[in-house]
Amino acid sequence: MSTEAIDPKTLDSYECGACGYVYEPNRGDNTQDVAAGTAFEDLSENWRCPVCNARKPRFSNIGSINSPSGFKENLKYGFGVNTLTPGQKNLLIFGALGLGVLFFLSLYGLH
Repeated sequence: MSTEAIDPKTLDSYECGACGYVYEPNRGDNTQDVAAGTAFEDLSENWRCPVCNARKPRFSNIGSINSPSGFKENLKYGFGVNTLTPGQKNLLIFGALGLGVLFFLSLYGLH
């Protein structure tokens, strides 16, 4: 394993194809004594999913957490919403839905 300090925000997360567990490098794995900041590539070959015991090849790269989803070349298209993180997209969608409900309910106040 590498002892060099790496910014955990730049490390990609990996999702287990069997159970959906997401290995986040900034958290590590407490069940198998993997320190926070350990990249997925630096995990030992005998490391297994802490939930379903799947091997490393069952994991797929899902990118870094809280980064815009999708292909990097497609992020420049649209009205700017492609560059939003998933949390920002949720806020935008549910905020607009909530505002729509408030406008609809305000119609009951009209005589």
